Amino acid sequence: MLAPLLYHQGEPLGVEEVDLDPPKEGEVLVRMVASGVCHSCLHAADGTWAGVPTPMVLGDEGAGVVEAIGPAVRSVAPGDHVVLSWAPSCGACRYCVTGRPQLCERRPPPYHLADGTTRLRWRGQPVYHYGYVASFGPMSVVPESCVVPISRAMPLEKAALIGCSVMTGAGAVLNTARVPAGASLAVFGAGGIGLNAIQGGELVGAWPIIAVDTVDSKLEFARGFGASHVVNGQREDPVAAIQQRTGRGADYTVVAVGHAGAMRQAYDATAPGGTCVVIGIPPSGTTLALEAHTIAAREKRLVGSLYGSASVKADFPRMVELYLSGKLKIDQLITHRYGIDGVNEAFRALAAGEVARGLIVF
Repeated sequence: MLAPLLYHQGEPLGVEEVDLDPPKEGEVLVRMVASGVCHSCLHAADGTWAGVPTPMVLGDEGAGVVEAIGPAVRSVAPGDHVVLSWAPSCGACRYCVTGRPQLCERRPPPYHLADGTTRLRWRGQPVYHYGYVASFGPMSVVPESCVVPISRAMPLEKAALIGCSVMTGAGAVLNTARVPAGASLAVFGAGGIGLNAIQGGELVGAWPIIAVDTVDSKLEFARGFGASHVVNGQREDPVAAIQQRTGRGADYTVVAVGHAGAMRQAYDATAPGGTCVVIGIPPSGTTLALEAHTIAAREKRLVGSLYGSASVKADFPRMVELYLSGKLKIDQLITHRYGIDGVNEAFRALAAGEVARGLIVF
């Protein structure tokens, strides 16, 4: 198949003919319909996240149709419509059985499948799978636990975004923070994940919902997803602005950008007794400094959120139902569509803040 290939970090991707082996035991072959272009893939490509092996097929957010299944696969059959999850789970470890499969202790080694190998090859050498699913390729072999069947009423182009940005952003509000109606919410970063955190706040009736970013176009996107107030962090102090609008700070803050400075601002903007939820992952080696006494003296909570604390087998179909009922905005997230030869332009537009979400359509 032809697929965009990351040769080396920091270099443009090229479209190459890549060989794809059939699924082995416990694996599923999916014909991709669409894949979102995620910041995590951009960080892997541009070298922000160090140590990503190459060559690699990127992509961790996609949806498609099951083409074939390997031995012992029971949960899906050829023809099923599925959303891909980048978080394989064993179903039996402590975290899986207590409802936190995103923290599975028996996950395969990164960038490989369960047997420690890959199903992709280029010029005879192994090609790594990003996020276990490599959704930038038109076909992908993935672990059975990474495919979630969904209703055929759900358009697969739109369903692709549930696989990462929708679940990660909305889940941070719905699952991790469990924001109650009437609580104030501030979201730092109005990219694809931040916009979904904002609409998660709208779903639960948070008020006010304050979006913080440094790009005016992204703040305009935020208004369309439910932000009642916006703050441009280059023109005003976000902490002071949030305190002024809420009187004491936000009850809940969400950091949807991988920047330690934004994390510190969000924590400082959190009201006493409030919760700061961190989604974004900064560059390797980054540290975060806080005034330690504020944790106890002001009863502030600083918590992480991985994949929106989702149990994907239940939460992906829930997101589908919210979309089909008109309560979850996904169409509005998609601001540009690309073919596989447009990946470098998709990354450029993402880095420049020109899109809410770019989508590769096969």
